[in-house]
Amino acid sequence: MSEVSAGIYGIILLLALFLTGLEMAYCMMLVGFLGFTFLMSFPAAANLVIKDFFDTFTSYSYTVIPLFILMGEFASHSNIAKRLYQGAHKWFGHIPGGIAMTTVVGATAFKAMCGSTLATVGTFSNLALPEMDRYGYKKELSCGTIASVSTIGMILPPSTVLIIYGLQVEQSIGRLFIAGIMPALMISALFMVVIAGWVMIQPGIAPRAERATWKERFAVIPEALVILCVFGIVIGGMITGFFSPTEAGTIGTVAVFLLALVRREINLNMLTASFKGALKTSIMVLMLIAGSSIFGHFLAITEIPMITAAWASKLPVPGVVIMCLIIAIYLVGGSIMDDLAFMVLATPIFFPTAIQLGYDPIWFGILICVTLMIGGVIPPVAIYVFILGNITGIPFKTIYKGVVPFLSALILALIILFAFPQIALWLPNLMMGKG
Repeated sequence: MSEVSAGIYGIILLLALFLTGLEMAYCMMLVGFLGFTFLMSFPAAANLVIKDFFDTFTSYSYTVIPLFILMGEFASHSNIAKRLYQGAHKWFGHIPGGIAMTTVVGATAFKAMCGSTLATVGTFSNLALPEMDRYGYKKELSCGTIASVSTIGMILPPSTVLIIYGLQVEQSIGRLFIAGIMPALMISALFMVVIAGWVMIQPGIAPRAERATWKERFAVIPEALVILCVFGIVIGGMITGFFSPTEAGTIGTVAVFLLALVRREINLNMLTASFKGALKTSIMVLMLIAGSSIFGHFLAITEIPMITAAWASKLPVPGVVIMCLIIAIYLVGGSIMDDLAFMVLATPIFFPTAIQLGYDPIWFGILICVTLMIGGVIPPVAIYVFILGNITGIPFKTIYKGVVPFLSALILALIILFAFPQIALWLPNLMMGKG
């Protein structure tokens, strides 16, 4: 059997194992080990596993992951999200659909301090949903808003997905973070347009809240300035090169901790929940990276990524067609398994193809993240819908119905970003120079 045939069988076995319910990290480890044993030898495969595990769990570069995750856990388990939501509510609550718009603004601002998209789902399902219920919002709008806006965490820094992508393809995490800002703001704006249009068509779906006074509105500005300050220090430090991504994660984590400490929101339960959540998520991500590394070494000796890239570059079709095919694969993959897991699995295969076709690696990363955002809210898995349904007990059918209008906004954002790459590249090129 040739190396390429072994690689193809390995990919098929990987997908088959995943469908049995085994975690993707362990699927990649097992297939990578078996494939390396088949093509090389058992001692070589055993040494590979040991080396990849050691390199993953002792790498200085990967320390950025638990730091940003812990930063998000501190933000999630303190009252930061609640105050952000209340502040946004003062400004937008009186507008038709304003409480749903408040959720978009509040979740986007919260995500600027939280590295976990799933934490955003959990936080705002408990925070925003009761508020929208109190004002008579229909479940379709409230659930659709929460599930959809939570996906923004994939591209708005500090995004764990972008960190993993940057480490995986050896691109600047700071540049990726900056590249995600404009697309994230564009998507947030499109979500608000969807809400406004939906309420215009069905006024009864979102009754208005009372109008806050200007004094009340200006009183909440300091909270937003604090968030902006932390965000600016973390991102600005990386942009200027004043500190590394790992140091940025440390500073951000300490800043959020001190903010909660000053406000007397630190207690034993909060610390226990934060460290437990950060430890659990960090180990999951690092195991995923270790599994990806083992599987990636197996793929490397099969030469499938290089052969795929060479084959795609010689196809008698425009590069845009090949990119559309890659996007379709990420879309399907992101809808049947965890978005981060599929990105870790698929990127080593398709990244060389994108580079061979002449596409910018930073833009490709943002484009893939938006694609996975769409995959995160469409069946059969739809992880954000699944989590929201489990937390609230609301039928999945109702949540899916609410997600559909926002799905159109995500698809439009993907098309715009595909057609105009400078939306993602303009800001990092302006602030850091062309890469």
